[in-house]
Amino acid sequence: MKYAKRIAGTVINALKSGVVPRVGLSYIAVGRQKEIEALLHDVGMVQEGGATFRFLVGAYGSGKSFLLQTIRSYAMDRGFVVCDADLSPERWLHGSKGQGLATYRLLIQNCSTKLRPEGNALGLILDRWLAGIQMETAAESGLTQEDSQFAVQVQQRAFDTIRSMDVLVNGYEFATLMTKYYHAYLEQNDETKGKILKWFRGEYQTKTEAKAELGIHSIITDQNWYEYIKLFALFFKKAGYAGMLMLVDELVNLYKLPNAISRQNNYEKILTMYNDTLQGGAQYLGIIMSGTPQCMEDNRRGIYSYEALRSRLAEGKFSREGYQDWMAPVIRLQALTYEEMTVLVEKLTDIHAQLYDYTPTLTQDDLIAFIQIEYSRIGANSHITPREVIRDFIEMLNILHQNPDTTLNGLMASDAFIYAKPMLEEQNEVSAEFAEFEV
Repeated sequence: MKYAKRIAGTVINALKSGVVPRVGLSYIAVGRQKEIEALLHDVGMVQEGGATFRFLVGAYGSGKSFLLQTIRSYAMDRGFVVCDADLSPERWLHGSKGQGLATYRLLIQNCSTKLRPEGNALGLILDRWLAGIQMETAAESGLTQEDSQFAVQVQQRAFDTIRSMDVLVNGYEFATLMTKYYHAYLEQNDETKGKILKWFRGEYQTKTEAKAELGIHSIITDQNWYEYIKLFALFFKKAGYAGMLMLVDELVNLYKLPNAISRQNNYEKILTMYNDTLQGGAQYLGIIMSGTPQCMEDNRRGIYSYEALRSRLAEGKFSREGYQDWMAPVIRLQALTYEEMTVLVEKLTDIHAQLYDYTPTLTQDDLIAFIQIEYSRIGANSHITPREVIRDFIEMLNILHQNPDTTLNGLMASDAFIYAKPMLEEQNEVSAEFAEFEV
């Protein structure tokens, strides 16, 4: 396979830095078949007008973010609008000082479509919606823009879409702003369009400011931002898209909140969104959140410390290793097999070679040996993650490329690798001694 150097460079540099690239994911995707099938089933439900909510749970570096980005790419290819955000110490789901609004702002900033995958697509979506209405009107009526009835019919089509949202919570303000955007579009008034986009991005600080510039008596806040996410999901469908997918990563930052009341308020927000989507309170909206097992299952600080969520999300009596319910609200990421990791490093070898214009010399036996040594380290079965293996492998490829006289066997014979086997043998001896002592 031939790789564009821009994409190859992004993939290699991102993976070496321990982050997930936003492009080129199809080149390195391996495994996760069951997880992807379950999430794609959700995408299909959203496309049919439903709403879904899932949690992805896995250790640091296990592939949660990679899976989110894979679903993101797939959904955009299917005509979805995708918004994604990472929580942080300054971005929560609920806060009294703008922390929830900060997450909303990032979601809208990262609003992406197939034609604008890098984000900031809201303005493009609105303009394409209005341009599409004009094209449909011209095609169905036979009128041109010079005809007096053309503008009347375009306006009627636009207002039919907008007025249908009046009955929803905060729908009146949303519809009013859409109407103003429509008139600004016709008048080519970029200043007014910019102010409306500013309002939709949640950048107005006070109601007074919004009223002075737009005549609107409300603004998006920490308390009501989720209602506008639902409005956007419905509007995107009416504007010709398949629906909206909202991805939230790094739930661990809620777990880290030192104030118990703040944590509970954020968990209450999750409960509200969870109930709303699964009880039919939203349409054309899919939500996926991801976090570590600890931030989910810790009964003192984690999401399961909130009893209403624990009772909804905890596994039932029949789920156990080998019998995971893939339709459950929580998907626990399974470890990639040795075979899948071998396929992954083989793909990385080809991408790296094309990026730096050289012929790869590593054989499949070499790759297998690398994987075997990585997984022979102490605690690898429960602690090593794809992120660590990938970073080690790309570092090894870089060293081999920059030092042609160095061999793979020479690197793997270094102290960084040979410690694994002796330490493992020593651990086994100690375990045997303890076993004899206990007897």
